[in-house]
Order: sequence, then C-alpha cells, then structure tokens
Amino acid sequence: MCGIVGYIGKNNTTKILLDGLKELEYRGYDSAGIAVLNKDKIDVFKALGKLHNLEERINNTTTQDSYELGIGHTRWATHGQPTELNAHPHLGEYSYVVHNGIIENYKELKEELTALGHKFVSQTDTEVIVHLFENYNNKLNDTTKAFHSTIDRLEGAFSILLITKADPTKIFFFKHGSPLIVANGNEKEEVLFSSSDAPLIGLASDVVYLEDGVGGIATAKGIEFFNDNYSWSTLPTSKQFAQKDGFRFFMEKEIYEQSDVVGDCMLGRLNDEEILFDEIDKSLIEGINEIKICACGTSYHSGLTASYLFERLSKVKCNVEIASEFRYKDPLLTKDTLFIVISQSGETADTLEALKMAKAAGLKSLVVCNVDNSSMTRTADATILTRAGIEKGVASTKAFTTQTVVLWMLALYFGKAKNVLQSDKLQNELKALREVPKSLIIDDKIHEKTKRLSKRYLHGHGFFFIGRDVFFPLALEGALKLKEISYLHAEGYPAGEMKHGPIALADPELFTIALMPENLLYDKIKSNVEELSARDSTICSISPLKFDLSDDFIKTKKTDHYMLEFFEMLIALQLLSMEISVRLGNDVDMPRNLAKSVTVE
Repeated sequence: MCGIVGYIGKNNTTKILLDGLKELEYRGYDSAGIAVLNKDKIDVFKALGKLHNLEERINNTTTQDSYELGIGHTRWATHGQPTELNAHPHLGEYSYVVHNGIIENYKELKEELTALGHKFVSQTDTEVIVHLFENYNNKLNDTTKAFHSTIDRLEGAFSILLITKADPTKIFFFKHGSPLIVANGNEKEEVLFSSSDAPLIGLASDVVYLEDGVGGIATAKGIEFFNDNYSWSTLPTSKQFAQKDGFRFFMEKEIYEQSDVVGDCMLGRLNDEEILFDEIDKSLIEGINEIKICACGTSYHSGLTASYLFERLSKVKCNVEIASEFRYKDPLLTKDTLFIVISQSGETADTLEALKMAKAAGLKSLVVCNVDNSSMTRTADATILTRAGIEKGVASTKAFTTQTVVLWMLALYFGKAKNVLQSDKLQNELKALREVPKSLIIDDKIHEKTKRLSKRYLHGHGFFFIGRDVFFPLALEGALKLKEISYLHAEGYPAGEMKHGPIALADPELFTIALMPENLLYDKIKSNVEELSARDSTICSISPLKFDLSDDFIKTKKTDHYMLEFFEMLIALQLLSMEISVRLGNDVDMPRNLAKSVTVE
C-alpha cells in the first residue's frame, strides 16, 4: 500500500510532491520522503511517522532552491524496520529511487554488488535497484541502457521512479506488478506520476495507467515509452471517487482490495522455507507456555480464529478474551503467558487497558495492529503491523483479513521456533499462504450471485450463521457484518450447538447461512444443516460442494486447504452483507450508531 509520486515542471516541485503524498495518506504508511533535483544537485528529505514531520523537516532546512523535478514515497515497512535509513527514496552515489513492491532476488543482487564494492546503508530490498543502475551506468556510460539492464535483472513486483545526476532532466519509470500512472500536466512541459488517481486530479486530465512491462523516460518535453503497450485515458474529476477507485462505497473498494493488501501484509515475511518477522526478537517467545489473546469486535473474531491455528500448528495453549470482560474478571496472569492484543486502530479503549494490565503483571506482550505509533504499539513489547492501509468503511473488512493472515503466520513462526511443526506440514502451510491473495480475488459470478440473492433476505425474524472449527469465528464475523450495516438481527453459532437450544427458532422465516468447507468437518456440518432443514429453516449454503437441501447456494472454488476456503467464504459473506444493506437503502460506509475506533469504555 506504499505510495509513489513524481513531478517534472516549472511549478513548486516540493509542494506538488508533498500535496501528492497527502492524497495517498489513506493508503497507510510509517515513513515518507522526497528527493528533488536541480541540474546536478539532489536534495533528499525523509521522516518517520506522519507527513507533517516531513513537511517540518523541509521547512526547517536552509535550502530554498527551486527544483526542476523530484520523486516522493510513503512507505509501509517490509524489508527492515521503520527507520529513516530504510525510508525511501534510496540513494546510490549519484542517483535516487522510489519503489513499490518487492524485489525477490535482492539478496543475491546485494551480495553481487557488495562484492563489487557498493556500500549499502539500509535493510531494504529497494536499495539494490539504485546500486544496480549505477553499476551498469558506470560500465556503459549510458543511462537508458543502464536502466534497461537494471530492469532485466529484477525479479518480483516493482514499480519504480529513478532520478540521477548523470542525466538530470529525466525521470526513469517502469511498472511490473504494482500500480503506476503517468500523466501530461495541464501546463506545458509538465509530467506527473502517481500510484493512484487522487494526487493527479486538478493537475492533469490525460493519463496512462501503465500495464505490466511498460516503462520509459520522462522529460519536460514529454514522455518516451519503451514499447507501444499503452493507451491514454481521462482522469475522474472527483477526488473521493478517485479514492474509491470507481467503486460505489469505500467498503466495496476495501473488499476488493483485500487480495492486494494481503500481498503487502506478507511481503518480506514469507519466504521459501519459513516465516520471518523482523519485528520479533526470539526472546519474546522463550519460556512461553501459553498465549492469551485479547480484542474486541471483529478483532476478537480474528483472535478466535487464531486460537485454533496456534493450538493446531504450534502446539501451544491459547485462549481468547473479550477485552471489555477481561478487564473486570480479576484474571489469572502468569509470566509464562504471551499476551497478544489485536486492534485495527491501536486505540481501542478496552483492549488498551487490558494490555496495560498484562504489562503491569509482567507478561510479555505483542500487538497486531494497522497503525504505527498508536497507543498500543507504544505500549507493547513488540508490534506486527498488518499493512492494510486506511480502512474508511466503518464495518471492518480488510483489517480482519490481514489480522487473520498475520496470526496464521505467527502460529507457523511459533511452531517452527518450538520445533513442533514437521517440515512437510510447514511447507504445505506456506504453499497455502502463498495462494491466499489469489483466493481473495473476487469472481464476478460470486458478486453477481450475492446481488441476486440479497433481495430474498430482507425480511424474516433473523439469521443464523453457522460453522465449525475456524469457520465458527468466521460465522461470528459474517453475522456481525450483517448486523452492522443492514440492522437485521443475526447470530453466529458453532454448528454443533444448534440442537442445544437455538434450533427452537427454526422456521421458514429463519435464514441459515451455512459455511460448509470441503476440507474440514464437511460431514459433521452437513448433518447439522440437515437438522435445520428438517425444521424448515431457509438454508443458504456457501461451499465448493452443492448441498441438495439448500434453498440457495453460493459456490466457492475447490481448494486443497481449509484456510483458502475460509478466505473464499469470507468474501462471499462480506459481499452478501453489503448487497443486503444496499437493497435496504442504508449508508454502507457509515452505519448508524457506530464509530470506526472505539476510544471510550
């Protein structure tokens, strides 16, 4: 979710870059920087935290030069901690680069370049790009050939802007796997770049949304593309529309971007053989015999999902507490317990107070959070950021998804560290994790099916969402999403609990949403759903397998791992809730009575 901007022109380059980065703040970041060039002089400014820190740094400098061009970046830490050295732009001897994505072969490139005498100052994968470029340029004495040679050596996902004193009137650009837009400015001799529409609105109208494999060179005189695989488009005129990327609601956009943010969430943490968390010192898990997870709302559901994964994969006792209850139960806390709190904002009042209680009791603590420098990240011993970007829809979608992915990876990290996870089992889990972004890509047929079904679920006296194992917390989350935005009564239940009371409610006006994964306890939940069908409950099954007793059926793709089914079903639940809310005429992004961050008890 990092952001890129670039500018060539006669206006205030520094201001245009800063304004552009401000338009990208909604994507989320933990550091920011710009590099600006005037003839053969490059100045660079970087700062941790929010953009006002960068702006203050620029304003406090004695440099008052006007610059002919520049590049800027907001960064989520992937390779390396959030530090100024790791912030973009990255430098060589005479060049700077900004980059979104991941360079998969950066280690071998770094070793090669280090052997040739190049000095690296950051922990990032990005820095290899600028050193590789300068290495080729020093040999070829031709910046264009050097840039082509650099691109040819890179593997992974990379959208790049590069400037150099060796060719001070040009911005070199390339796109592969991460969004990048180039535009002719409204004024003469003006070119702009961005990773999203919003920074360009008002400054340009004609843009090229670059396809993978397309790059080129921009100067004040115009843009030279390396190939013909591009076409010009017209920008939208509304910045909010641009931030929504053409979707009707922020919630809809956030559902659709889950595939991308999960990819960002895993960057630098998932390799061929293991899970890596630079954020965690191994001492954090030494002597730990139990995990206690504490959270509220949607974050509680991700924690409940994780409890199954921790016990299954890392063989460590794990229990989950609702933070508002935990605070007042006089809990028993022992120092062999790792206390994990989960919060999208890092400011949830009850969860923060629970964390402070655990700290006071001497427990080691970890926060899974989406906001760096929040109250929880400042309080806990360690932080794992989910990198979901700003979530504007009040009803959480991508925050839940990234929290669940982080906790799944953390369970594998624990299992490997404790030597309880067999190699073949670990490889199977890593293989499944790599497939998660693909499982979250939304099939148009699924969305269309939820739109059609939504008109059948606007009445009745309530909903049961049922599932087993990890699909029970998913059922809770599905019910919560429907309640939040449709204002219809819904409950999530473990499917095996139906006969212990709730089945008394079953009749044709009770709608049952049944999560029926092929790879986990299918026959058990099939039996539970048959009991409800026999009592005339209206059944909507979500499954890769057609269930004959279903009144409605949402078909998910067949996979070989239950967690991939989990994320496929999550998409279906989110879309169904949203489309029911739309049918009812509700405000999808701002449901009544709710706030995005609950900062009071």
